[in-house]
Amino acid sequence: MLREPKLNSLTARENPGLNARIRARATMLFPMRLHVEKTPLEGVLLISHPDIFEDERGFFLEVFRADEYERIGLPTHFLQENHSRSKRGVVRGLHFQWDKPMAKLMRVTYGSCFLVAVDIRKGSPTLGQWFGAEVSAENKKQLWAPPGFARGFFVLSDFAELQYKCTALYNPAGEGSIRWNDPAIGIKWPGSDPVLSKKDGNAGTLADWVNSPQAEIFRFSPAV
Repeated sequence: MLREPKLNSLTARENPGLNARIRARATMLFPMRLHVEKTPLEGVLLISHPDIFEDERGFFLEVFRADEYERIGLPTHFLQENHSRSKRGVVRGLHFQWDKPMAKLMRVTYGSCFLVAVDIRKGSPTLGQWFGAEVSAENKKQLWAPPGFARGFFVLSDFAELQYKCTALYNPAGEGSIRWNDPAIGIKWPGSDPVLSKKDGNAGTLADWVNSPQAEIFRFSPAV
């Protein structure tokens, strides 16, 4: 953590705003609190940050802090972090990884996106159900989706940049995808006729996945 310079009378006279900034910095809460919102999909969480420190210079935020993530039951060890940039109307997804199952912690650092998680766990009481939320550089929320959920997003702004931490290394031989507009899921996207990659445009259906032998990897097990 950077330390503010010690204040003396000359510094205060030359820069009156510095005194106010130091006093404000002294009132900051450490660790910064996390607000965790449960969703209808068990294990999928929407995380917000009520203690963002802002002044005329900008803002400061503890995006990740291992002890706080451990306190709320989330992993503290991530093996990979990715960063993508997409233009308005792009849909990426719905993606998942079954060989080396991967969870993702997703946030938007530029622009705004509609982030989605879909339950693809065979035998789950919420199989095929989805949760979506607008996540933006302005609201600074994060979406956590564990293994067994497919993820995707729709870009709402002219451009958007998404960064996400992963609990496993990317394994192209073990990745899967489900069609963004599969009627068996029925996601209410905030736009139609999206810009898609060829790969996403040719993705299979939820039924294709559930009927595959790999789906047993994500078979739902009720909590005891």
